[in-house]
Amino acid sequence: RLRGQGKERTVETYQSALNSFMKFRDGIDLCFDEMDADLMEHYETEMRSTHHLSRNTTSFYMRILRATYNRAVDKGVIRQRFPFKHVYTGVEKTVKRAISFKVIRQLKEMDLSHSQSMEFARDMFMFSFYTRGMSFVDMAFLKKTDLNNGMLTYRRKKTGQLLSIRWEKCMQDIVDKYPGNYSTYLLPIIIHIRKDERLQYKNSICLVNRRLKEIGKKLGLVHPLTMYVARHSWASVARGKHIPLSVISEGMGHDSEKTTLIY
Repeated sequence: RLRGQGKERTVETYQSALNSFMKFRDGIDLCFDEMDADLMEHYETEMRSTHHLSRNTTSFYMRILRATYNRAVDKGVIRQRFPFKHVYTGVEKTVKRAISFKVIRQLKEMDLSHSQSMEFARDMFMFSFYTRGMSFVDMAFLKKTDLNNGMLTYRRKKTGQLLSIRWEKCMQDIVDKYPGNYSTYLLPIIIHIRKDERLQYKNSICLVNRRLKEIGKKLGLVHPLTMYVARHSWASVARGKHIPLSVISEGMGHDSEKTTLIY
């Protein structure tokens, strides 16, 4: 049903949860009435002790399973027995992912001409930072037609929210750096229009993050450098410039300032 609605990202998260649970089950199916508190506790213990997953990761899988179970309850498939009452389904605070403005400047000025893929990864990071921490999926699907009269306007894939950003020279410099992109997209992330665009995006984000981690090590960073760090960094730098939280929240396309505070 989700795939039919075009919610590919949600489909991927549900598939990931299903894969994890079925690995725990050794591929053996089960009925809803077999899902009880003992089974869920066993699954949680297995994820933490055997696979060494964090509480946030196990909670991620549990919340998806719980949503599926509750849907079955709503449809009258099973009577509510609260199988998730003894497992963790919250969200813990994670290590701060932002890097300082000083490090961002170092990243921008690095000579990466020896590696085209590392240079591209750095440029994508900087583009995200310049555009208020735009997510990589939104960058990938930016159309050339989204840029008009000095304004970049796009709709967030995650929430559908419409956002506008004033187009700056630093953004144009990155676009100009990669000529020969004859597709309808602004950045050379999705290149082959007739091939699976979602797959091209996923392959690109994996490669970019791999190269960013290498760059992060060169910079002596303690925590991995990824595209997500650009989003956290813009929010933190903006906060450091005394920009109101409400403005930062709106710029990032958040529905709540509580979400922005996490960044």
